[in-house]
Amino acid sequence: MSKMGLAVIGAGAIGRKHIAVIRNNPQVELVALADPSPQAQALAQSLGVPWYDSVETMLETARPQGVINATPNKLHVPCALACIERGIPVLVEKPVADSPEGARALVDAAARHQVPVLVGHHRRHNALIAAARALIDSGQLGRIVSVSAHWILQKPDDYFDVAWRREPGAGPLLVNLVHDIDLMRYLFGEIEQVQAFTSHAVRQFANEDSAVVNLRFSSGALGSAVLTDCGVGPWSWEMNSGENAIYAHTPENCYLISGTLGALAIPQMQWWRYGEERGWLHPLQSDRLSVEPIDPFELQLRHFIRVIAGEEQPLIDAADALRSLEVIAAIQQAAGETA
Repeated sequence: MSKMGLAVIGAGAIGRKHIAVIRNNPQVELVALADPSPQAQALAQSLGVPWYDSVETMLETARPQGVINATPNKLHVPCALACIERGIPVLVEKPVADSPEGARALVDAAARHQVPVLVGHHRRHNALIAAARALIDSGQLGRIVSVSAHWILQKPDDYFDVAWRREPGAGPLLVNLVHDIDLMRYLFGEIEQVQAFTSHAVRQFANEDSAVVNLRFSSGALGSAVLTDCGVGPWSWEMNSGENAIYAHTPENCYLISGTLGALAIPQMQWWRYGEERGWLHPLQSDRLSVEPIDPFELQLRHFIRVIAGEEQPLIDAADALRSLEVIAAIQQAAGETA
């Protein structure tokens, strides 16, 4: 049985991660890499795959069966549209676009051409999140009352040597919090109201380096998120989940969930609840849910293969991802930023 041919657009850190996962999967092969940089050309040569400095030329020449779009945010939509117009299923890295308007154009094009678009909110594929959702859906936490999310870490100074990372729209709201918004929507339902403050007092870039956000869910649950990319802290999905070995693993929690019957701390998966007697005068019981670790990028790729083959619908399509982007835009507006 011949392997499915996939192409990758963008050879930055996330593009290289996708390439490594593709090369580790026996069902697929990397047939092309599109990225105009000399570093990408050298990478393609080292891998023995064709390199292209033009997305359109690559699509017309290599004719991949599927494409992973791992470009900077502002290129997500034009590169994805080029795939859709040629009938090629595409996995678009998050955020699906750099604005809700761009995402809506992508949603419309996908529907018009009947081409599947999978958005790379890979954490939905993580076994930790699957276990959390199963516990919530089982009713054992009761009605969800509140959730607090933390994303507090310090990006190194050389991270910002890439110019677009200092520009509006490249701060932690759109680059990082969009992951947390997607997960909170996935676990707790839609968000109907936001309040927010942002600051760029430390780095003084054109985008924010810190934010505090309050959320109201349609269910009546309340949430909060505290995030910064310039402060020291052990609380972030990257450092706590252990899903990517490039980050130093710190066994803390970045999501604290409270329901009327129990509580859950993610990703250490500590489940708290009362015994026969409830209330603050009585001790809480706790267990740690057992979850087998597996790289969510691998699970995402397996899912994308089935999407390309027509065996499954995207777990998160462009319309779903648009709703997370609209929440981010509302947060930017509430904080007085330009969306």
